[in-house]
Amino acid sequence: MAPGPEHIRRWESGALAHAVTDPFGQGPVPWLRGSETYFDDTGQVVPWYVDPAPARRPGGEGGPKVPGPRTAPGSASASGVPRSADDVRRQIKGFTSTGAVAPGEAVDFHITVDPPQEFSVDIYRIGHYDGAGAAKITTSPRLAGIVQPPPLTADRTVSCHHWWLSWRLQVPSYWSVGAYVAVLTTADGYRSHIPFTIRDQHPADLLLLLPDVTWQAYNLYPEDGRTGASFYHAWDGNGRLLGEADAATTVSFDRPYAGAGLPLHVGHAYDVIRWAERYGYDLAYADARDLHSGRIDPTRYRGLVFPGHDEYWSTNMRRTVELARDSGTSLVFLSANSLYWQVELGPSPSGVPARLLTCRKRKGPGKSVLWREIDRAEQQLVGIQYAGRVPEPQPLIVRNADHWLWEATGTHEGEGIEGLVAGEADRYFPRTPLPPHEDRILLAHSPYTDHEGVLRHQETSLYRAPSGALVFASGTFAWSPALDRPGHVDPRVQRATANLLDRICKRD
Repeated sequence: MAPGPEHIRRWESGALAHAVTDPFGQGPVPWLRGSETYFDDTGQVVPWYVDPAPARRPGGEGGPKVPGPRTAPGSASASGVPRSADDVRRQIKGFTSTGAVAPGEAVDFHITVDPPQEFSVDIYRIGHYDGAGAAKITTSPRLAGIVQPPPLTADRTVSCHHWWLSWRLQVPSYWSVGAYVAVLTTADGYRSHIPFTIRDQHPADLLLLLPDVTWQAYNLYPEDGRTGASFYHAWDGNGRLLGEADAATTVSFDRPYAGAGLPLHVGHAYDVIRWAERYGYDLAYADARDLHSGRIDPTRYRGLVFPGHDEYWSTNMRRTVELARDSGTSLVFLSANSLYWQVELGPSPSGVPARLLTCRKRKGPGKSVLWREIDRAEQQLVGIQYAGRVPEPQPLIVRNADHWLWEATGTHEGEGIEGLVAGEADRYFPRTPLPPHEDRILLAHSPYTDHEGVLRHQETSLYRAPSGALVFASGTFAWSPALDRPGHVDPRVQRATANLLDRICKRD
């Protein structure tokens, strides 16, 4: 007798099996709508994106069912259920072998298609776009898809660096810098995604840094019950998911992202981008690896914005950011658990820089450890540091409500902003040194109970460095989604963030 759906292991269903949860996790980013729409078989207009769930219940099992969107005519399954590629059958999966590129440079896509057939690539840019969330920039010609060789594995490191080049996108000189998503679609309607960044050296007020190093640390590709590995998980011979003790110590950028092809936590960055572009902030873009390589000079900007979960930092990344702060460049950490693990970036077997990421987590020889274990605690840069996970969303309790950050937000001392402490939280550690500062203030103090029933608290921090740079840390995963994610938007958080960025950008 065939097992029922409840007996199917999570990886067999193509569902993400990460034990590390994101309370705002969005598989293929169902809120990310482009301007392109299709008519499904019921006559309703639906957006381009793929939702792997045929029905969703907002707010839990008790809520009304919301039909999942369907793909274009001729590309949906017979039942009309959307078809998102998975890591078991790998109907279509891909990655770029280039990091962030500048206008005029090329992005190289390596894509596998099974069974072999034609496919196309739609390129979207993330932004507000009158609420659409993204705009389609271009579409590839019809491309011939092939089944690429299986991933190579060595000591838990999975790499697809041997895949053939599938398509080279020559980025026109007039394209805007920003965060982009390539949407891959096969002739029979399977879809996957590849994120990439277009950066430039032109001056701007703010440099937004996409946390691609942390994204790769969590990447379990291929999530097939056999070969995939991240810094958190790997599989045993029976398809059971193993924990950190058996996980990879080195992961490769030369592979797709698991599941729908978008990184875990990617939505945090996209929330900030949509909000910041809506309100006209002058943004430049780069990846964390650009910080590491020295490809960008952060001192050219008034502020560096870290929009999402940014947990893994190399020595070069930290040194570059510290020098920027000491030169007067402000720092804005809009999530929690930043700068936690020290990592090393190394070349691929063919010598391409920054394609291998190593974090030994106390396993074997090497330098990869917690920053706080080598007397360089994250608090010495961020102002607060990681305290733990938050089992259920809790209110953020405003402190020092007369401070300019809370100006015109309508908040009062001790007021709670519901649901704003969630996912993971930071706080001030009194026994850990603070960074050099002219003044420092805690702008929230929010109690919560951890998984073991112990009462803990979250804090939001702001300090001014001797250089005059401001360093803000929200101390919670939920701050970024409160800027522009449907169902999570909070005008008080939007205004507080605008107060901060306006001061950094010297806006009146």
